[in-house]
Amino acid sequence: MNDWPQGWSDDNRGNDRYGRGSAGAQPEPARVMRQVRRPAPGGGGYGGDGAAPPYGGGVPQQSQYGGGHGDDGYDSGYNTGQVYGGGGPGGGGRSGEGRPAPDWRRRIKWTAITVVTVLVVTTVGTYFWADSKLNREVDLSKVIDRPDTGEGTNYLIVGSDSRAGMSAEEKKKLHTGSAEGKRTDSMMILHTGDNGSTLVSLPRDSDVEIPTYKGSESGKTYQGTGRHVKLNAAYAEDGPELLVRTVEFNTGLHIDHYVEIGFAGFANIVDAVGGVDITIPKGGMKDTKSGADFEAGEQTLNGEEALAFVRTRYALAGSDLDRTKNQQKFLSALANKVATPSTVLNPFKLYPTMSAGLDTLIVDKDMGLFDLADMFWAMKGVSGGDGKSMNMPISGSTGGNLVWDKAKVKTLVEQLKNDEKVTVSGN
Repeated sequence: MNDWPQGWSDDNRGNDRYGRGSAGAQPEPARVMRQVRRPAPGGGGYGGDGAAPPYGGGVPQQSQYGGGHGDDGYDSGYNTGQVYGGGGPGGGGRSGEGRPAPDWRRRIKWTAITVVTVLVVTTVGTYFWADSKLNREVDLSKVIDRPDTGEGTNYLIVGSDSRAGMSAEEKKKLHTGSAEGKRTDSMMILHTGDNGSTLVSLPRDSDVEIPTYKGSESGKTYQGTGRHVKLNAAYAEDGPELLVRTVEFNTGLHIDHYVEIGFAGFANIVDAVGGVDITIPKGGMKDTKSGADFEAGEQTLNGEEALAFVRTRYALAGSDLDRTKNQQKFLSALANKVATPSTVLNPFKLYPTMSAGLDTLIVDKDMGLFDLADMFWAMKGVSGGDGKSMNMPISGSTGGNLVWDKAKVKTLVEQLKNDEKVTVSGN
Protein backbone atom coordinates (compact mmCIF):
# COMPACT_ATOMS: atom_id res chain seq x y z
CA MET A 1 0.00 0.00 0.00
CA ASN A 2 1.51 3.30 -0.98
CA ASP A 3 1.54 6.52 0.91
CA TRP A 4 -0.02 8.68 -1.75
CA PRO A 5 -3.53 9.91 -1.14
CA GLN A 6 -6.47 8.04 -2.72
CA GLY A 7 -4.22 5.17 -3.80
CA TRP A 8 -2.27 7.05 -6.35
CA SER A 9 0.68 5.15 -7.76
CA ASP A 10 3.11 5.31 -10.60
CA ASP A 11 0.85 3.10 -12.65
CA ASN A 12 -2.36 5.05 -12.33
CA ARG A 13 -0.48 8.34 -12.83
CA GLY A 14 0.71 7.15 -16.20
CA ASN A 15 4.12 5.98 -17.31
CA ASP A 16 4.79 9.05 -19.36
CA ARG A 17 4.58 11.44 -16.45
CA TYR A 18 7.17 12.35 -13.88
CA GLY A 19 6.43 10.68 -10.59
CA ARG A 20 6.78 12.42 -7.33
CA GLY A 21 8.30 9.38 -5.75
CA SER A 22 10.56 8.41 -8.58
CA ALA A 23 14.17 8.53 -7.59
CA GLY A 24 15.37 9.59 -10.99
CA ALA A 25 12.63 11.96 -11.85
CA GLN A 26 13.24 15.63 -12.69
CA PRO A 27 11.04 18.34 -11.24
CA GLU A 28 8.20 19.42 -13.42
CA PRO A 29 8.54 23.23 -13.89
CA ALA A 30 4.84 23.85 -13.99
CA ARG A 31 4.36 22.17 -10.62
CA VAL A 32 7.13 23.97 -8.76
CA MET A 33 5.68 26.19 -6.03
CA ARG A 34 7.19 29.71 -5.99
CA GLN A 35 6.22 30.37 -2.45
CA VAL A 36 7.73 27.72 -0.24
CA ARG A 37 8.45 27.32 3.39
CA ARG A 38 11.72 29.03 4.26
CA PRO A 39 14.30 26.57 5.57
CA ALA A 40 15.45 26.89 9.13
CA PRO A 41 18.73 28.77 9.51
CA GLY A 42 21.77 26.66 10.06
CA GLY A 43 20.68 23.60 8.06
CA GLY A 44 21.23 22.41 4.55
CA GLY A 45 17.56 21.73 3.85
CA TYR A 46 14.30 22.12 5.72
CA GLY A 47 15.65 20.92 8.99
CA GLY A 48 18.89 21.23 10.78
CA ASP A 49 19.82 17.63 9.80
CA GLY A 50 18.93 18.01 6.13
CA ALA A 51 15.78 15.87 6.38
CA ALA A 52 13.48 15.65 3.38
CA PRO A 53 10.08 17.34 3.28
CA PRO A 54 7.15 15.40 4.60
CA TYR A 55 5.81 14.49 1.14
CA GLY A 56 8.71 12.29 0.18
CA GLY A 57 12.18 12.65 -1.15
CA GLY A 58 10.99 13.18 -4.67
CA VAL A 59 10.01 16.80 -4.08
CA PRO A 60 12.82 19.07 -5.31
CA GLN A 61 14.91 20.61 -2.60
CA GLN A 62 15.30 24.38 -2.39
CA SER A 63 18.77 25.85 -2.40
CA GLN A 64 20.30 26.24 1.00
CA TYR A 65 19.39 29.45 2.84
CA GLY A 66 22.00 31.98 1.88
CA GLY A 67 24.09 29.28 0.14
CA GLY A 68 25.11 28.55 -3.43
CA HIS A 69 23.38 26.35 -6.04
CA GLY A 70 24.10 22.67 -5.60
CA ASP A 71 24.05 20.08 -8.36
CA ASP A 72 20.95 18.37 -7.02
CA GLY A 73 19.20 21.50 -5.68
CA TYR A 74 16.69 23.66 -7.46
CA ASP A 75 16.61 27.43 -7.26
CA SER A 76 13.47 29.15 -8.46
CA GLY A 77 15.12 32.58 -8.13
CA TYR A 78 12.60 33.75 -5.53
CA ASN A 79 13.78 32.15 -2.36
CA THR A 80 17.21 33.73 -2.05
CA GLY A 81 16.84 34.77 1.55
CA GLN A 82 16.77 38.49 0.60
CA VAL A 83 14.30 40.67 2.44
CA TYR A 84 13.74 43.91 0.51
CA GLY A 85 14.44 47.05 2.47
CA GLY A 86 16.50 45.23 5.03
CA GLY A 87 17.77 41.69 5.38
CA GLY A 88 18.12 38.95 7.89
CA PRO A 89 21.31 37.34 9.00
CA GLY A 90 23.12 35.57 6.25
CA GLY A 91 20.78 36.93 3.57
CA GLY A 92 21.85 38.28 0.23
CA GLY A 93 21.66 41.85 -1.15
CA ARG A 94 21.85 44.57 1.54
CA SER A 95 20.88 42.27 4.38
CA GLY A 96 22.82 42.89 7.54
CA GLU A 97 23.70 46.45 6.50
CA GLY A 98 20.75 48.20 8.23
CA ARG A 99 19.56 51.64 7.01
CA PRO A 100 21.81 53.46 4.58
CA ALA A 101 23.90 56.28 6.05
CA PRO A 102 22.33 59.75 5.54
CA ASP A 103 23.71 61.74 2.62
CA TRP A 104 24.86 64.83 4.55
CA ARG A 105 26.29 66.51 1.48
CA ARG A 106 22.88 66.38 -0.20
CA ARG A 107 21.11 67.59 2.94
CA ILE A 108 23.49 70.55 3.35
CA LYS A 109 23.07 71.44 -0.31
CA TRP A 110 19.28 71.56 -0.14
CA THR A 111 19.30 73.37 3.20
CA ALA A 112 21.57 76.04 1.73
CA ILE A 113 19.35 76.38 -1.34
CA THR A 114 16.28 76.74 0.87
CA VAL A 115 17.90 79.38 3.10
CA VAL A 116 19.14 81.41 0.11
CA THR A 117 15.72 81.22 -1.54
CA VAL A 118 13.97 82.44 1.62
CA LEU A 119 16.47 85.31 1.99
CA VAL A 120 16.06 86.37 -1.64
CA VAL A 121 12.26 86.25 -1.48
CA THR A 122 12.25 88.16 1.83
CA THR A 123 14.68 90.79 0.53
CA VAL A 124 12.77 91.32 -2.70
CA GLY A 125 9.47 91.45 -0.84
CA THR A 126 10.85 93.95 1.68
CA TYR A 127 12.23 96.13 -1.10
CA PHE A 128 8.91 96.40 -2.95
CA TRP A 129 7.00 96.90 0.32
CA ALA A 130 9.30 99.72 1.42
CA ASP A 131 9.49 101.27 -2.04
CA SER A 132 5.68 101.43 -2.19
CA LYS A 133 5.57 103.34 1.11
CA LEU A 134 7.83 106.20 -0.03
CA ASN A 135 5.86 109.44 -0.41
CA ARG A 136 7.32 110.83 -3.63
CA GLU A 137 5.51 114.16 -3.52
CA VAL A 138 8.25 116.61 -4.52
CA ASP A 139 8.73 117.27 -8.23
CA LEU A 140 12.18 118.77 -8.80
CA SER A 141 11.42 119.10 -12.52
CA LYS A 142 9.44 122.20 -11.55
CA VAL A 143 12.62 123.89 -10.35
CA ILE A 144 13.93 126.23 -13.05
CA ASP A 145 17.38 127.61 -13.96
CA ARG A 146 19.27 124.93 -12.06
CA PRO A 147 23.08 124.83 -11.58
CA ASP A 148 25.08 122.14 -13.37
CA THR A 149 25.43 118.84 -11.57
CA GLY A 150 28.79 118.02 -10.00
CA GLU A 151 30.58 114.96 -8.67
CA GLY A 152 28.97 112.99 -5.87
CA THR A 153 25.39 113.38 -4.61
CA ASN A 154 23.78 116.25 -2.70
CA TYR A 155 20.76 115.72 -0.46
CA LEU A 156 18.70 118.56 0.99
CA ILE A 157 17.41 117.19 4.31
CA VAL A 158 14.56 119.11 5.89
CA GLY A 159 12.93 118.71 9.28
CA SER A 160 9.51 120.31 9.14
CA ASP A 161 7.17 121.29 11.94
CA SER A 162 4.31 119.55 10.15
CA ARG A 163 1.63 118.37 12.55
CA ALA A 164 -0.27 116.43 9.91
CA GLY A 165 -1.96 113.36 11.33
CA MET A 166 -1.20 114.27 14.94
CA SER A 167 -3.96 114.21 17.53
CA ALA A 168 -4.45 117.02 20.05
CA GLU A 169 -2.98 114.74 22.71
CA GLU A 170 0.13 114.07 20.62
CA LYS A 171 0.63 117.76 19.91
CA LYS A 172 0.45 118.47 23.64
CA LYS A 173 2.77 115.63 24.52
CA LEU A 174 5.39 116.65 21.94
CA HIS A 175 5.06 120.40 22.68
CA THR A 176 4.49 121.17 19.01
CA GLY A 177 1.69 123.71 19.37
CA SER A 178 -1.21 123.80 16.94
CA ALA A 179 -0.04 126.17 14.23
CA GLU A 180 -1.59 125.57 10.82
CA GLY A 181 0.51 124.71 7.81
CA LYS A 182 4.15 123.76 8.15
CA ARG A 183 7.54 125.40 8.25
CA THR A 184 11.11 124.14 8.15
CA ASP A 185 12.58 123.60 11.57
CA SER A 186 15.97 122.49 10.27
CA MET A 187 17.72 122.31 6.89
CA MET A 188 20.95 120.52 5.96
CA ILE A 189 22.91 119.69 2.84
CA LEU A 190 24.50 116.23 2.92
CA HIS A 191 27.16 115.59 0.29
CA THR A 192 28.29 112.02 -0.37
CA GLY A 193 31.25 111.09 -2.54
CA ASP A 194 34.67 109.47 -2.73
CA ASN A 195 36.29 111.82 -0.20
CA GLY A 196 33.98 111.20 2.72
CA SER A 197 30.65 112.80 3.53
CA THR A 198 30.04 116.41 4.49
CA LEU A 199 27.00 117.59 6.44
CA VAL A 200 26.37 121.34 6.20
CA SER A 201 23.62 122.94 8.30
CA LEU A 202 21.73 125.87 6.85
CA PRO A 203 20.45 128.04 9.70
CA ARG A 204 16.77 128.79 9.16
CA ASP A 205 17.52 132.46 9.94
CA SER A 206 19.96 132.65 7.00
CA ASP A 207 19.55 135.77 4.88
CA VAL A 208 18.72 134.68 1.31
CA GLU A 209 17.29 136.18 -1.88
CA ILE A 210 14.10 134.77 -3.37
CA PRO A 211 14.85 134.29 -7.11
CA THR A 212 12.51 133.99 -10.08
CA TYR A 213 10.59 130.73 -9.74
CA LYS A 214 7.69 128.74 -11.13
CA GLY A 215 4.79 128.11 -8.75
CA SER A 216 4.57 124.46 -7.75
CA GLU A 217 0.77 124.46 -7.95
CA SER A 218 -0.10 127.25 -10.38
CA GLY A 219 2.76 126.74 -12.82
CA LYS A 220 2.94 130.51 -13.09
CA THR A 221 6.34 132.19 -13.20
CA TYR A 222 7.04 134.70 -10.44
CA GLN A 223 9.79 137.15 -11.22
CA GLY A 224 12.47 137.79 -8.64
CA THR A 225 12.61 141.30 -7.20
CA GLY A 226 15.76 141.02 -5.12
CA ARG A 227 13.64 140.40 -2.03
CA HIS A 228 15.58 139.06 0.97
CA VAL A 229 13.97 136.83 3.59
CA LYS A 230 14.93 134.19 6.12
CA LEU A 231 15.58 130.85 4.47
CA ASN A 232 12.63 129.08 6.12
CA ALA A 233 10.27 131.68 4.59
CA ALA A 234 10.95 130.22 1.14
CA TYR A 235 9.45 126.91 2.23
CA ALA A 236 6.46 128.63 3.81
CA GLU A 237 5.85 130.62 0.63
CA ASP A 238 5.72 127.81 -1.95
CA GLY A 239 6.91 124.56 -0.40
CA PRO A 240 9.85 122.25 -1.18
CA GLU A 241 10.29 123.26 -4.82
CA LEU A 242 10.85 126.93 -3.98
CA LEU A 243 13.12 125.97 -1.08
CA VAL A 244 15.31 123.92 -3.44
CA ARG A 245 15.28 126.74 -6.00
CA THR A 246 16.32 129.25 -3.32
CA VAL A 247 19.14 127.07 -1.94
CA GLU A 248 20.51 126.40 -5.43
CA PHE A 249 20.29 130.09 -6.41
CA ASN A 250 22.07 131.33 -3.28
CA THR A 251 24.77 128.63 -3.20
CA GLY A 252 25.26 127.58 -6.82
CA LEU A 253 25.16 123.93 -5.69
CA HIS A 254 22.93 121.44 -7.52
CA ILE A 255 20.56 119.52 -5.22
CA ASP A 256 20.07 115.92 -6.40
CA HIS A 257 17.50 114.71 -3.86
CA TYR A 258 15.06 116.13 -1.33
CA VAL A 259 14.13 114.41 1.96
CA GLU A 260 11.68 115.78 4.54
CA ILE A 261 10.42 114.40 7.84
CA GLY A 262 7.85 115.82 10.23
CA PHE A 263 7.67 115.94 14.02
CA ALA A 264 5.67 112.76 14.50
CA GLY A 265 7.80 110.68 12.13
CA PHE A 266 11.00 111.81 13.82
CA ALA A 267 9.76 110.81 17.28
CA ASN A 268 8.42 107.47 16.01
CA ILE A 269 11.75 106.51 14.43
CA VAL A 270 13.60 107.22 17.67
CA ASP A 271 11.14 105.07 19.64
CA ALA A 272 11.34 102.27 17.06
CA VAL A 273 15.12 101.89 17.51
CA GLY A 274 14.79 101.94 21.30
CA GLY A 275 16.04 105.48 21.87
CA VAL A 276 19.29 107.26 21.01
CA ASP A 277 22.26 107.91 23.28
CA ILE A 278 23.30 111.54 23.48
CA THR A 279 25.56 113.55 25.76
CA ILE A 280 23.98 116.65 27.27
CA PRO A 281 26.52 119.46 27.77
CA LYS A 282 27.55 120.73 31.17
CA GLY A 283 24.83 122.68 32.89
CA GLY A 284 22.03 120.64 31.34
CA MET A 285 19.22 121.95 29.15
CA LYS A 286 15.84 123.37 30.07
CA ASP A 287 13.39 124.93 27.61
CA THR A 288 9.71 125.20 28.46
CA LYS A 289 8.75 125.90 24.82
CA SER A 290 10.31 122.75 23.40
CA GLY A 291 9.78 120.67 26.53
CA ALA A 292 13.49 120.00 27.03
CA ASP A 293 14.52 119.29 30.61
CA PHE A 294 17.81 117.39 30.71
CA GLU A 295 20.58 117.04 33.22
CA ALA A 296 24.19 117.05 32.08
CA GLY A 297 25.79 113.78 31.03
CA GLU A 298 25.15 110.85 28.71
CA GLN A 299 21.59 109.54 28.53
CA THR A 300 19.21 107.72 26.24
CA LEU A 301 16.49 109.92 24.77
CA ASN A 302 13.12 108.55 23.67
CA GLY A 303 11.13 110.05 20.81
CA GLU A 304 9.51 112.80 22.86
CA GLU A 305 12.78 113.81 24.50
CA ALA A 306 14.69 113.65 21.20
CA LEU A 307 12.25 116.02 19.53
CA ALA A 308 12.58 118.44 22.43
CA PHE A 309 16.37 118.24 22.18
CA VAL A 310 16.63 119.06 18.46
CA ARG A 311 14.06 121.88 18.73
CA THR A 312 15.62 123.53 21.77
CA ARG A 313 16.69 127.07 21.07
CA TYR A 314 16.06 129.20 24.13
CA ALA A 315 18.12 126.90 26.35
CA LEU A 316 21.03 127.91 24.10
CA ALA A 317 20.70 131.68 24.51
CA GLY A 318 18.41 131.76 21.49
CA SER A 319 21.22 130.79 19.12
CA ASP A 320 20.11 129.16 15.88
CA LEU A 321 23.72 128.16 15.16
CA ASP A 322 24.01 126.19 18.41
CA ARG A 323 20.70 124.52 17.70
CA THR A 324 21.86 123.36 14.26
CA LYS A 325 24.93 121.80 15.87
CA ASN A 326 22.68 119.82 18.23
CA GLN A 327 20.54 118.75 15.28
CA GLN A 328 23.59 117.53 13.40
CA LYS A 329 24.86 115.66 16.43
CA PHE A 330 21.55 113.97 17.07
CA LEU A 331 20.74 113.05 13.45
CA SER A 332 24.19 111.50 13.05
CA ALA A 333 23.68 109.50 16.26
CA LEU A 334 20.24 108.40 15.05
CA ALA A 335 21.61 107.28 11.68
CA ASN A 336 24.38 105.42 13.48
CA LYS A 337 21.78 103.59 15.59
CA VAL A 338 19.55 102.76 12.62
CA ALA A 339 22.43 101.45 10.49
CA THR A 340 23.71 98.91 13.05
CA PRO A 341 23.45 95.10 12.66
CA SER A 342 21.25 94.94 15.78
CA THR A 343 18.63 96.95 13.87
CA VAL A 344 19.20 95.93 10.25
CA LEU A 345 19.38 92.17 10.99
CA ASN A 346 16.55 92.14 13.53
CA PRO A 347 13.16 92.08 11.76
CA PHE A 348 11.41 93.03 15.01
CA LYS A 349 13.35 96.32 14.96
CA LEU A 350 13.94 96.80 11.24
CA TYR A 351 10.33 96.70 10.08
CA PRO A 352 8.92 99.01 12.78
CA THR A 353 11.79 101.44 12.14
CA MET A 354 11.28 101.40 8.39
CA SER A 355 7.53 101.70 8.78
CA ALA A 356 7.84 104.66 11.18
CA GLY A 357 10.19 106.49 8.86
CA LEU A 358 8.65 105.65 5.50
CA ASP A 359 5.16 106.61 6.63
CA THR A 360 6.23 110.19 7.28
CA LEU A 361 9.15 110.75 4.90
CA ILE A 362 8.50 112.97 1.91
CA VAL A 363 11.00 112.65 -0.94
CA ASP A 364 11.40 113.72 -4.55
CA LYS A 365 9.96 111.67 -7.39
CA ASP A 366 13.34 110.34 -8.53
CA MET A 367 14.48 109.10 -5.15
CA GLY A 368 14.71 105.38 -4.54
CA LEU A 369 15.46 103.15 -1.58
CA PHE A 370 19.12 102.85 -2.53
CA ASP A 371 19.42 106.64 -2.46
CA LEU A 372 17.80 106.67 0.98
CA ALA A 373 20.18 103.97 2.20
CA ASP A 374 23.14 105.92 0.80
CA MET A 375 21.98 108.97 2.74
CA PHE A 376 21.74 107.09 6.04
CA TRP A 377 25.11 105.39 5.60
CA ALA A 378 26.70 108.76 4.81
CA MET A 379 25.27 110.27 7.99
CA LYS A 380 26.52 107.25 9.92
CA GLY A 381 29.97 107.93 8.45
CA VAL A 382 29.83 111.53 9.61
CA SER A 383 29.10 110.47 13.18
CA GLY A 384 31.82 107.82 12.98
CA GLY A 385 34.50 110.33 12.05
CA ASP A 386 34.73 109.43 8.35
CA GLY A 387 33.20 112.74 7.31
CA LYS A 388 32.74 116.33 8.40
CA SER A 389 29.86 118.30 9.90
CA MET A 390 29.71 122.08 9.92
CA ASN A 391 27.48 125.12 9.76
CA MET A 392 27.32 127.33 6.70
CA PRO A 393 30.08 129.96 7.18
CA ILE A 394 28.60 133.17 8.61
CA SER A 395 30.13 136.63 8.31
CA GLY A 396 27.61 138.62 10.36
CA SER A 397 23.93 139.53 10.52
CA THR A 398 21.48 142.05 9.16
CA GLY A 399 18.02 142.80 10.48
CA GLY A 400 18.12 139.65 12.60
CA ASN A 401 19.12 137.49 9.61
CA LEU A 402 22.43 135.61 9.46
CA VAL A 403 24.61 136.65 6.51
CA TRP A 404 26.73 133.98 4.82
CA ASP A 405 30.44 134.50 4.24
CA LYS A 406 30.42 134.71 0.44
CA ALA A 407 34.10 133.90 -0.07
CA LYS A 408 34.02 130.84 2.15
CA VAL A 409 30.71 129.67 0.71
CA LYS A 410 32.13 129.90 -2.81
CA THR A 411 35.15 127.76 -1.84
CA LEU A 412 32.94 125.27 -0.02
CA VAL A 413 30.61 124.88 -2.98
CA GLU A 414 33.50 124.39 -5.42
CA GLN A 415 34.99 121.67 -3.21
CA LEU A 416 31.63 119.89 -2.95
CA LYS A 417 31.01 120.17 -6.71
CA ASN A 418 34.39 118.59 -7.45
CA ASP A 419 33.99 116.03 -4.65
CA GLU A 420 37.16 117.26 -2.99
CA LYS A 421 38.06 117.13 0.67
CA VAL A 422 36.39 120.07 2.39
CA THR A 423 38.88 122.45 4.01
CA VAL A 424 36.48 125.30 4.78
CA SER A 425 35.37 125.68 8.39
CA GLY A 426 31.96 126.89 9.47
CA ASN A 427 30.56 128.63 12.52
